[in-house]
Amino acid sequence: MRIACLGGGPAGLYFAISMKLRDPAAEVVVVERNRPDDTFGWGVVLSDETLTNLAANDAVSAAAIRSYFAYWDDIAVHFKGTKTVSTGHGFCGIGRKQLLLLLQARARELGVELRFETNVENVCKYAEEYDLVVAADGLNSRARTEFAEKFEPEIDVRTCKFVWLGTHQKFDDAFTFIFEETEHGWVWAHAYQFDKDTATFIVECSAATWEKFGFGEKSQQETNRICERIFAKYLGGHELMTNANHIRGSAWLSFPRVLCKRWSYRNVALLGDAAATAHFSIGSGTKLALESAIALAELVNAEPTLEAAFARYEEERRTEVLRLQSAARNSLEWFEDVERYFDLDPVQFNYSLLTRSQRISHENLRLRDKAWLESAEQWFQDRAGAPAGTRRAPMFAPFRLRDLELRNRVVVSPMAQYKAVDGTPTDWHLVHYGERAKGGAGLVYTEMTCVSPEGRITPGCTGFYAPEHEIAWKRIVDFVHSETHAKICAQIGHSGCKGSTKLGWEGADQPLDDGNWPVMSVSDVPWSAGNQTPRAMTRADMDLVRDQFVASAEMADRAGFDMLEIHAAHGYLLSSFITPLTNNRTDEYGGSLENRMRYPLEIYHAVREVWPAGKPISVRISANDWVGDEGVTPREAVEIAKMLQEAGVDICDVSAGQTSTLARPVYGRMFQTPFSDRIRNETGMATMAVGNIYEPDHVNSILLAGRADLVCLARPHLTDPYWTLRAAAKFGDTGEPWPDPYLPGRDQLLRLAERAAEMAAQDRVV
Repeated sequence: MRIACLGGGPAGLYFAISMKLRDPAAEVVVVERNRPDDTFGWGVVLSDETLTNLAANDAVSAAAIRSYFAYWDDIAVHFKGTKTVSTGHGFCGIGRKQLLLLLQARARELGVELRFETNVENVCKYAEEYDLVVAADGLNSRARTEFAEKFEPEIDVRTCKFVWLGTHQKFDDAFTFIFEETEHGWVWAHAYQFDKDTATFIVECSAATWEKFGFGEKSQQETNRICERIFAKYLGGHELMTNANHIRGSAWLSFPRVLCKRWSYRNVALLGDAAATAHFSIGSGTKLALESAIALAELVNAEPTLEAAFARYEEERRTEVLRLQSAARNSLEWFEDVERYFDLDPVQFNYSLLTRSQRISHENLRLRDKAWLESAEQWFQDRAGAPAGTRRAPMFAPFRLRDLELRNRVVVSPMAQYKAVDGTPTDWHLVHYGERAKGGAGLVYTEMTCVSPEGRITPGCTGFYAPEHEIAWKRIVDFVHSETHAKICAQIGHSGCKGSTKLGWEGADQPLDDGNWPVMSVSDVPWSAGNQTPRAMTRADMDLVRDQFVASAEMADRAGFDMLEIHAAHGYLLSSFITPLTNNRTDEYGGSLENRMRYPLEIYHAVREVWPAGKPISVRISANDWVGDEGVTPREAVEIAKMLQEAGVDICDVSAGQTSTLARPVYGRMFQTPFSDRIRNETGMATMAVGNIYEPDHVNSILLAGRADLVCLARPHLTDPYWTLRAAAKFGDTGEPWPDPYLPGRDQLLRLAERAAEMAAQDRVV
């Protein structure tokens, strides 16, 4: 087989090596436009896992690479005059130039032909002359451009600016992050040693700060002198160096996130950065390239045809690439938005940085550096007002809103039960809410309880509009207060255009087969083509509904609820005012965000007047309509939260979506938490996070990183009402009170958890 590798970086060289190892008779040539010892990066970071994979593939080159590695175990973060060090992270680095020279030597040893200073002008020509063309030609891939219609690349150029520098200052004790505030804004550095004399020193900042410094018009030498001044106290008199002298003018870059729909066409396959990029802040670009090179070589050798090899290559590697790209996206977005975190305490800032990609979780940090994590947990408990010296997981920290005091930060989310009879809660609700209150959560929410018969979503929805409703709810609240330590919140709302529909398990948001009642909304926009067209509300309608909200709030207070939430999300009535997808009014309630928020705020103010001053009120919003700029965006959600905050709302319950059938949400673990994070850290308003949160690790990570103040779980509480108590037992935490009749069950659970922990520790030792 005749093979051409376009690009002499780590990806192309390592594929050539891997292929020759499997097929020594193959004719393999590597074509590279630069000279053998040219390189425009500094250091390369790899993990122990990648080293193991390299050793299994080629022990010779792996041993040579390992002999040049610089190792470090710590991460050091310099922020606001504080240096925070955590350990157990396990990095290793090597100079990019050294790596290339080692791979070149190994390739020559195996019989690979290396052609340097050779430009590839026409990939088609190579595809005609060779049986296989591996395009490992980097970010600016000629092959990807030439066959763009076939590969369908998506290139997302990100907002931060960075420059890749080096220094002879030592950073050999830790991977180091440095954040410095300047006259033009914050500038930060990623620094790590890659040989005994030299360290990588990547300088990064926002585009706004970059423009204020005028870096785009400055020479590389001028950039270096400015950066030396900014980071003088960390450089110890050493200069910053560039190796991008081949570039005229500024060497600053914007990171392009690349992902191709397809990685192969005919006999051409993309590899490394040509196919997909991973942001440098997680150090996985070279890892992806080397491991993909191994996979492609193995499949080309094993499969009967290139078509079959390419199909498996894309299928098997794409998942791993997307997983790392997702982590890299989380990381780069953290740095893009880092200025929102500069008000955090250094402890919380450090935790936020360490967990930014979601690859490192709370309990993973405990395995890496138990002492540091426990000190951070104590800091969180101290800030929460727990007794001095408390060391418990963040989810078990107290929380206060006005006069409401919660034992912990776990919230049972509102979950529609559809079991009411004419709006009246039944024994089902008593058992449902009672069990979850017994299960240890600090706060239990009711399902959306409707302010009128016409405001119900379904015939099975609960209400606050008849005396018997108040009596039934009071029975439930009294049980929660007398038998548990939980507090209980009433969520009230009006269905709007999503009303008069079937029970959830009969067909969510589908109109009733018969017995439909008329619906109204902000405008005459139906929820879907199959739903009723609502009547656009008149001022008289708005007055009526406002008074119904007030009457419902008064009922909730008399029933003894500790907290009230106004539902202004998910496409229901108040949500329909907020989103431009359904609000097409031309009066003072439509158009601008200020106008669209006018009626929801009017409802809030009317309710706040009758709700006791010591009891908090929250508002649930949809922070993203998931339709781009046509609907509410996360940016606009910040402005919505600011309006709520200024009005006196105590906490924002940050959900998303369900406002339009056009929505295209992006799902994943904790997928809505970034909206809570943004609102909390850009406004200072307390928030609740929701959305595919199902593990104690998720809850603790969200809280200690400052992404929310309370964490809401729905489905986990449907499957396990005792989720919180089980989590406490798993941690060996005996601080959460159990119902007295259940204490034998607690003791057994604690014993089993202790035994599991001992066995896990033994497995780690082995």
